[in-house]
Amino acid sequence: MQLKNNTVMANLIHRDYSNEFVSGVGNTVTIRKPATFEVNEFDRDTGIQIQDATEGSETVLLDKLLDVSFEVTAEQLTLDIQNFSEQLLTPAMQSFANKIDKYLLGLYIDVPDYYGTAGTTPSTVGDITNTRMILNINKAPFENRNLVLDPINENSFLQIAGFYEADKVGDDGTALREASLGRKFGFNIFTDQNVETHTKGTLAADAGTLKVKGAVTAGATQLVIDGTALTGTLVKGDLLSISDNKYVVTEDTTAAAGEIAVKVFPATTAITDDTDVTIINSHTASLAFHKNAFALVTRPLALPKGLSSEQKAIINYDGFGLRVIYDYNSQYKKDVVSIDMLCGVKTLNPKLACRLLG
Repeated sequence: MQLKNNTVMANLIHRDYSNEFVSGVGNTVTIRKPATFEVNEFDRDTGIQIQDATEGSETVLLDKLLDVSFEVTAEQLTLDIQNFSEQLLTPAMQSFANKIDKYLLGLYIDVPDYYGTAGTTPSTVGDITNTRMILNINKAPFENRNLVLDPINENSFLQIAGFYEADKVGDDGTALREASLGRKFGFNIFTDQNVETHTKGTLAADAGTLKVKGAVTAGATQLVIDGTALTGTLVKGDLLSISDNKYVVTEDTTAAAGEIAVKVFPATTAITDDTDVTIINSHTASLAFHKNAFALVTRPLALPKGLSSEQKAIINYDGFGLRVIYDYNSQYKKDVVSIDMLCGVKTLNPKLACRLLG
């Protein structure tokens, strides 16, 4: 419960937990994705159209084993449950929550869509509504939409009168009292200190000379860029704008012989030779997204043998899975509590998310 209460991102995305034990880091598990349906117009002659109700699936690599272990003194053993939680468990779960948030917010590198100007803090209602427009165009469901901001961005929005004037907002002054942006424009709006800053690659060329080399067919996932005195790198997560279409670089790559081959998402439209290419500058990557854009998957490790049942447990609370071991270090005559979590994160659908640049 403490972990859930201290986590921002993990409470907003698709989560998958199972009691199935896995042997360790590096396991790949299959998770279910929510089913999607299309509404059809009923035809009296042909009757109803049966659709596949299969939920679909994704494989997720469990490549992160998070651990917090600490010694418990004789004095701490005398604490009541409330104080034990306040002094030990809550700080431990806060560190878990921060790490999980960092992993999930780091998934911005898969997201090609963006709004705003890199290096400029969003400061108007239009910054939110235009981000909403992009999700609308991408047909993201209207429910379960969230906007997670970095603290500087939040501070900028909190200074907009429409967010804090109770008579206009209709929240009885909650936004002003709690400095919370609440739910606005179809988003549940949160602040997270772990919002990532993207540092673009070092690719450089003479001004205005970055061009697509050769015609690119529609549906391609790789293209070549050239330019006068072209040198440097593109890194995963870099954003490209080509003929008003937005792409994200999916692999690190380095220029050679005056050109650079780059893999992108989504698949391209048809692009003619010598089309201009713009690389978006380094930026803070606040995220607007639907719940099913990202996933957090946890699985328990097997409980160790040789310990009594009172010394070990698998804890599952609202989709969060933890293994807890209570042991005694005879060498130093100290009690030890060890809490771990085996997890993985994945972008399920990049088009259900949008970066708000800052």
